[in-house]
Amino acid sequence: MESINKEYVLKVANELINIDSPSSYTKSAINYLKENIAKFNFETTLSNKGNLIVSIPGKDTSHTIGLSAHVDTLGLMVRSIKSDGKLAFTRIGGPMLPTLDGEYCRILTREGKIYTGTILSTTPASHVFPDATSAPRKEDTMEIRIDEIVYSKEDTEKLGIQNGDIIAIEPKFTVTESGFIKSRFLDDKISASALMGVLEYLHTHQIQPSCNIKIIFSTYEEVGHGSSWIPEDIEEFIAVDMGCIGLDLACTEQDVSICAKDSSGPYDYEITSKLIKLAKENNLKYAVDIYPQYGSDVSAALKGGNNIKGGLVGPGVNASHGMERTHWDGVENTIKLVIAYITQ
Repeated sequence: MESINKEYVLKVANELINIDSPSSYTKSAINYLKENIAKFNFETTLSNKGNLIVSIPGKDTSHTIGLSAHVDTLGLMVRSIKSDGKLAFTRIGGPMLPTLDGEYCRILTREGKIYTGTILSTTPASHVFPDATSAPRKEDTMEIRIDEIVYSKEDTEKLGIQNGDIIAIEPKFTVTESGFIKSRFLDDKISASALMGVLEYLHTHQIQPSCNIKIIFSTYEEVGHGSSWIPEDIEEFIAVDMGCIGLDLACTEQDVSICAKDSSGPYDYEITSKLIKLAKENNLKYAVDIYPQYGSDVSAALKGGNNIKGGLVGPGVNASHGMERTHWDGVENTIKLVIAYITQ
């Protein structure tokens, strides 16, 4: 297999991760992918709910494999405006709130205005509050401090901020000299970037997949229904999503994770076995694991009644739903496994 274009994949990752896209607010991220995919001359369509579908004709046109990664992220939403002008919030998806204490954010109004702010405890000053370090970090004990001169609910309302506005969290994307990729929302934008790497590879080397391929970049995975509907011609559907690290799991940040079972049940035995076989044959660093507190686009598709066989792979990601980290090796191994699967 030819080498993977690392520079391209990391460029896409940096740009994509820095586009705010909490679930329901994904149009800009989808447009970014659509514009870049157009350079490869692959056909794209949008589903009614906003998922981007890339169609690639294969040598065997009687069979279609689907791949997915999601571009929606965790985030927050304005629940109410407090009497002092600060914002109460509700979660979008499942961000770990203690990790958000002190993080910068952006409030995105429905009129297109963007305000910056900070996510804080309601008792944020150690020189003032005796429980500043011990108070629980949860929705009712945290708030958004807006970087505008506001002292009342009316002051904040005059800015155009209202209940239901999206609050996006600063991702802090960083790549270290040792190959680590650190950022929020590697789940799952690093996998979306990996699939862009697959597309770049097919285009650059003029490779036709063994069968028809449809890649779905989904927009509601973090809230459970990203790919609940998929095109009817898809027979095998493989989610490319983060691998978990910790407890008794075998996966590391340098591995491509092959998930045998998650909270939705076991993945297709034949697909999982084929992925393991291909990883071995291509000398890829991989791990097979079970993720009991995990669901994927394939889980949503199966629950949606789609008649498919499903699998799940992805780079190992440390500290999921917090300050996440993976390694280029894990991303590269994921890209190579996907390419092997669709070109065998």
